[in-house]
Amino acid sequence: MNKISSTSLIGGAVVVAMAVGLYLGVAKRGLPPEGLGMGLWRKIKRKKKPLRVYMDGCFDMMHYGHCNALRQARAVGDQLVVGVVSDAEIIANKGPPVTPMHERMIMVKAVKWVDEVISDAPYAITEDFMKKLFDEYKMDYIIHGDDPCVLPDGTDAYAVAKKAGRFKQIKRTEGISSTDIVGRMLLCVRERSVSDSHNHSSLQRQFSHGHSQKFEDGGSGSRSGTRVSHFLPTSRRIVQFSNRKGPGPNAHIVYIDGAFDLFHAGHVEILRVARELGDFLLVGTHNDQTIR
Repeated sequence: MNKISSTSLIGGAVVVAMAVGLYLGVAKRGLPPEGLGMGLWRKIKRKKKPLRVYMDGCFDMMHYGHCNALRQARAVGDQLVVGVVSDAEIIANKGPPVTPMHERMIMVKAVKWVDEVISDAPYAITEDFMKKLFDEYKMDYIIHGDDPCVLPDGTDAYAVAKKAGRFKQIKRTEGISSTDIVGRMLLCVRERSVSDSHNHSSLQRQFSHGHSQKFEDGGSGSRSGTRVSHFLPTSRRIVQFSNRKGPGPNAHIVYIDGAFDLFHAGHVEILRVARELGDFLLVGTHNDQTIR
């Protein structure tokens, strides 16, 4: 009996060794072992080494367009590392940011798809920084939206990554930008200085419905108005932004509500504190009519 058991063990060891050899042999060639589909093979390889992707941005006056970009970027790989561009780099390439660096870091860290954050990231992907991403941070790809990112000298900020074949593109969320939000704020201020008898219409109401406003000086377009958002808050999309979890049978539920207009680091902090008061946090958002 012992002899048979020993033989079985030896035979099993040989089979395992052969399987390992086959695995290593095909791994060197990048091919799946015989009988193993390519899809399952990719999953096995991915488990061996997570696919890490990098995305950077200013994330000034952070909005749902930023969050949707991070959602798409995270879907490309297994781990998402986000670089938050420094104040100095933003000033040099775009002008002074509205939100300081430490507040922008708080906002990005609060997004559920973000695994790691790099502070004081450069505005453009240089050869040196790309090498650091690949060697030190073990990045596989660099990601950006399909909108052009042009440096003051007219060159592409991601040209180096594209040339290296390590660039992935995602779709930009139309109808929302930090510049557009600033424009809305300026129009709201202007509205208050205009007589109620003038046009009898609310610019704020027009913005909430995605319309743009032409002024007497002829200004129009995305710089002076706002575009219609194509981001549809369907049930499927909302679930992607949630944690897909409901309260347990004996959960201590905490409720907090607010306008959450121009969502900022202070909102993140109060939600964090509220969450610590119980097991499940339910957040109510006031509609436009209530805020007015």
